[in-house]
Amino acid sequence: MERERTYVCIDLKSFYASVECVRRGLDPMTTRLVVADPTRSEMTICLAVSPAMKAAGVKNRCRLYEIPEGIDYITAQPRMTSYMEVSAEIYGTYLRYVSQEDIHPYSIDECFIDATPYLELYDLTAREFADTLRSAVRAETGIPATVGIGPNLFLAKVALDISAKHAPDGVGELDARSFRESIWRHRPITDIWNIGPGIARRLAKYRVFDLKGVTEMDPDVLYGEFGVNAEYLIDHAWGVEPCTIAEIKAYEPESSSTMNGQILPCGYNFDDTLMVLREMVDDSVLDLVEKHLVTDHISLHVSYGRGGD
Repeated sequence: MERERTYVCIDLKSFYASVECVRRGLDPMTTRLVVADPTRSEMTICLAVSPAMKAAGVKNRCRLYEIPEGIDYITAQPRMTSYMEVSAEIYGTYLRYVSQEDIHPYSIDECFIDATPYLELYDLTAREFADTLRSAVRAETGIPATVGIGPNLFLAKVALDISAKHAPDGVGELDARSFRESIWRHRPITDIWNIGPGIARRLAKYRVFDLKGVTEMDPDVLYGEFGVNAEYLIDHAWGVEPCTIAEIKAYEPESSSTMNGQILPCGYNFDDTLMVLREMVDDSVLDLVEKHLVTDHISLHVSYGRGGD
């Protein structure tokens, strides 16, 4: 019988903002800083806000004009190349402790690690192992991190997203029992990984507002509402996730897609917009060539700002 696995999910805290703080020789945890391009407009979305800004009541992904007056803060111009370089450096730090086969980068600032073989190798508990990794990251890059620990990918992610936020040491840990005790009745249900507003609205039709309610629903009703995706919802409601990092790495999609997007700094007329579109087409073609891909389907989506025609 296969032994129970231990997964660690590491999130680099307010990553873009932390990188900008470190660059300036400032403490990411105490400095009030937002990452945004103020030259665009007051409608510019903040790509990140530091923990100190969040403590002052500023929400992540807010617009510049939504930041309350009277809060002194630093505005940092976004530098995506720099963030990618720091993320790669941190990935290199992880590789000193674990094999590449046991890491799944989930995003530029978050990753999953199958810690199972390393707890015995280093003679560490899961918490000690997680602390070793984030201490190394903090010492080498100055970037703070929070951690979720669980016996599967789902529980590790929920431990990170919910439990770690309320833990003084920034480490959340869940097993099957603690999941039922602390997460089953957690609301809003949209805090749960992979449950967005659309799924929440559809569950609300059945007066279901938390995972405990999902476990009490007739499975036939769930399959009727969500189709095959009901299987994931039911599994997650019970804290189950059979997929492993090894299976993720072995997956080969039948098709692939690529995309290219821009947020314009101000209103553009038709001719200027057409020029930007042509540039994006050129970039997309080069991307396809580089990846050795062809396509027979192209879609275009245009959004308008306030006052747009």
